[in-house]
Amino acid sequence: MKKEVRILLIVVLTFMLIGVRVIVEPYFYDPLITYFKNDYLHKSIPSLHISKYLFNIFLRYFLNTLLSLIIIYLVFKNLKNLIFSIKFYLVAFLILTIILFLVLIFNFTENYIFLFYVRRFLIHPLFLFILLPAFYYEHIKNKKKPFK
Repeated sequence: MKKEVRILLIVVLTFMLIGVRVIVEPYFYDPLITYFKNDYLHKSIPSLHISKYLFNIFLRYFLNTLLSLIIIYLVFKNLKNLIFSIKFYLVAFLILTIILFLVLIFNFTENYIFLFYVRRFLIHPLFLFILLPAFYYEHIKNKKKPFK
């Protein structure tokens, strides 16, 4: 694949990630968006349909993950990085979903900031911003240096 085509695809996929963020309100069930936009310091967490909420979190995570994995592959064209990323995203999803579920079930309202950040890692493509520099650093480190 030509470099120009790869760059164009990466740009399109980045805009698709932004699109997932923009279309959240009407298509994904997430009452915590309004909770964190308003006076969350003085209010308790709104009632949630836990199964419906976790399913919608899964959908957003899946969309962000799929787009992120394609971006990672297009940037580095390395199957090893892609396989590591898939495993990383799966483990992260399991751990963060269990934590989110426990926080919601036991209603840890004092730890609203903890809920905010666990939720943020699940619904935004933050892992892409962690993995891309890590893979780039690995690429630079392993690059053969001249005269050595």
